Amino acid sequence: MKRNPLTLVIGLVLILIFGLLLFTFQVRTTEVAVVTTFGKPTRPLTEPNLYLKWPWPIQKVWSFDKRVQNFEDRLTEGLTQDNFNLLTSVYVGWQVSDPAAFFPRFADSANPIGAAETLLDQWLGNAKTAVVGRHPLADFVSTSDGGASFVAIENEILAAIQSQLRTNNLGLEIVFLGFKRLQLPESVTQSVFERMTSERQVLADRFQYEGEAEAQRIRSDADRRAAEMLADAEGQATEIKGKGEAEAAKSLKVFQQNPNLARFIFRLSALEDSLKERSVLIFDQHTPPFDLFRGAATNLLQP
Repeated sequence: MKRNPLTLVIGLVLILIFGLLLFTFQVRTTEVAVVTTFGKPTRPLTEPNLYLKWPWPIQKVWSFDKRVQNFEDRLTEGLTQDNFNLLTSVYVGWQVSDPAAFFPRFADSANPIGAAETLLDQWLGNAKTAVVGRHPLADFVSTSDGGASFVAIENEILAAIQSQLRTNNLGLEIVFLGFKRLQLPESVTQSVFERMTSERQVLADRFQYEGEAEAQRIRSDADRRAAEMLADAEGQATEIKGKGEAEAAKSLKVFQQNPNLARFIFRLSALEDSLKERSVLIFDQHTPPFDLFRGAATNLLQP
């Protein structure tokens, strides 16, 4: 008698758990789901939560991974605008954005994610062939534009795939796309290297020209400043010379009144110049200006 209440409680708990399993289901944060009623999709679910449903075979829940799926498409060959063969492969990140549209197309497959990637691989091959044919090889290998053409090509492929997804309404969204591999056939590799070398030589020549132009500008500026400094120095020298000549003109009037005084001063100046350095002189006392040592100073000062 004592076990009957416990058995009843356990039975009720089991019935509750069994009922929850039959009438509820959970959508995780990494999933999206579709509820089908008698095999037809009736309720798409994109938010994680606990939901109610009718048990099978009335309703069934189909869950799909909504995380970003990464894959690399196959290496395909395309002809560029200037008739070069180019092998390309891209990496793609995609995710399920609309489970109601994704379910009818891929639910019958044993691996819906793999089936979606197989279809994307086919579309990417066609899109790459079309886009590659609209661009010359230089847009893929040139560095003169900082890679702008390369990025533009990736965006063209992405736009083409997104347009197909919108047209066919597969419930997929491309998150990112970019080139994984670029490969040239051996027959065109040498010509591509030569073109790359030529482009880099153009860059080198341009940098050299700009450097020489800058050096010439610096030299011209230095020459201009030097000419300005020389002109300024010559002007100052002319001014000083003029002042000296003016002072000399004043002294000339005095010397003209007393020529003997002038000769005496000139001799003193010459004697001073000869005795500036410590030296031993051997001279003739009759030779000016050394005749000053002969006592001629008194005679020279006389009128």
